[in-house]
Amino acid sequence: MKNIVIFGAPGSGKGTQSELMINKYGFGHISTGDVLRAEIKNGTELGKTAKGFIDNGQLIPDELMIDILASVYDSFGKEHKGIIFDGFPRTIPQAEALKKMLADRGHCIAAMIELYAPEDILMARLLNRGKEQGRSDDNEETINKRLAVYKSQTAPLIDWYKKEGLHHYVKSYGILEEIFADVCKIIDEL
Repeated sequence: MKNIVIFGAPGSGKGTQSELMINKYGFGHISTGDVLRAEIKNGTELGKTAKGFIDNGQLIPDELMIDILASVYDSFGKEHKGIIFDGFPRTIPQAEALKKMLADRGHCIAAMIELYAPEDILMARLLNRGKEQGRSDDNEETINKRLAVYKSQTAPLIDWYKKEGLHHYVKSYGILEEIFADVCKIIDEL
C-alpha cells in the first residue's frame, strides 16, 4: 500500500500527475475539493456541516476535514493499493492529523511528492486553464492570491515532510512523459 501526498502550488500539475498515477498503479484518489462538493451535493451530515462553514466564508475546521477524509478513505476498503491525497494536507496541523488518522488504521504516508514549477509557468498554465475550462478562479488577480497563500501557509509543509523523511522533489515543467517518469521512479522505489 502506497499512500501518496501529491503536493505543489496551484498549476503545478497535481491533477494531471494524479490521473496518470491512477491509470498506471490503480491508486484511489481523494481530492478535497471534489470530496466536499460531493458531500454537500449528497446532503450528508458532514456535507451539511461543511456547507454551513462555506456559506459563511469560513475554512472547514481541520477536525471536520479529517472526519470527511477518514470516511472517504475507509470507503476504499482495507486492502487498497494506495490513495493519492490531493489538496490535503495544506497546513502542518492537517499533516499531523492525517498521520494520526492513518496510524489509527495501521497505515501511513509512503511519500510526499512535491511538484515544482516556476511562478511564470504556473501563471501561464492557470490562465490557459481558465480560458479552456471557463474557471472563473483562474484569473491573474485570484491566481496571485492563491500563490501567496500557498507560499505563506502551505509551503512550510515541505520542511515538515523532509523531517519525516518522506519528501520527494519533481520538476513539473518540460515534457509530460519525462515528468511522469520521474514520479514513477519515486513510487517504484517505495
